Amino acid sequence: METNSRSTGRLPAAFLTPGSSSFWDFLGEHAPEQLPGNRTLPPLKGAVELPHGTTIVSAVFDGGVILAGDRRATMGNVIAQRDMEKVFPADEYSAVGIAGTAGLAVEMVKLFQLELEHYEKIEGATLSLEGKANRLSTMIRGNLGMALQGLAVVPIFAGYDTDRGRGRIFSYDVTGGRSEEKGFAATGSGSVYARSTLKKLYRSDLTERQMVTAVVQAIYDAAEEDSATGGPDLIRQVFPIVTVMTDEGFRLLPDSEVGPIAREVVDARRERPDGPQAPVL
Repeated sequence: METNSRSTGRLPAAFLTPGSSSFWDFLGEHAPEQLPGNRTLPPLKGAVELPHGTTIVSAVFDGGVILAGDRRATMGNVIAQRDMEKVFPADEYSAVGIAGTAGLAVEMVKLFQLELEHYEKIEGATLSLEGKANRLSTMIRGNLGMALQGLAVVPIFAGYDTDRGRGRIFSYDVTGGRSEEKGFAATGSGSVYARSTLKKLYRSDLTERQMVTAVVQAIYDAAEEDSATGGPDLIRQVFPIVTVMTDEGFRLLPDSEVGPIAREVVDARRERPDGPQAPVL
């Protein structure tokens, strides 16, 4: 992007010209090299290990929606980080949980946050929840070139729909294909195991705390079966990151709230290692 060569302190003309309400489109027009999918990778020999985020889970409850994730980042067979942040607020009523190549995923989330802020400033109104989900789909599709080279980003987007008065969940594939999930969803390397637990425990009438407990159970089970997923670490005091979105907005649950629930789950597993059992009928 060209800069103003004069020392007047004024913004370049690109910033003052009316245009699209999409910050992604603005970058694509004036600084396309800044978009993650347009980066040119240097020539490499052999495999390169990059930090990857792993398991993200989400579930709707009566009054809102929960989006949570484990804290482990892996680099091949090595634990790269034990306390990675994988769930981020998108705006006041929504959040994004990331799985895939950590660096690209975090950068995409930051661009998505800017995208929503830019739209609100230009249009003077916020996007609908479905509109936000569509914008994220476009951004993921723009990263397809990187995904085909092994640098995929596969998030879950969840939020409280103020128009419909309920929580909603959207999942994606690497091409930007978007699906609205009913009840619960999971993505990442441990998603198969987390989804199986939620399928067993999920009920639409669970309270917020009960649903948080079910989500922690799902992450615990994913960590048991998937080496890339980290369960509650009582020694280091590292617990799953859990966020809640209701009609009051986005809320990140502190460790002082998640920790006791995680300890209850771990203590209960001493008596029943396979976790709570669902009735046959």
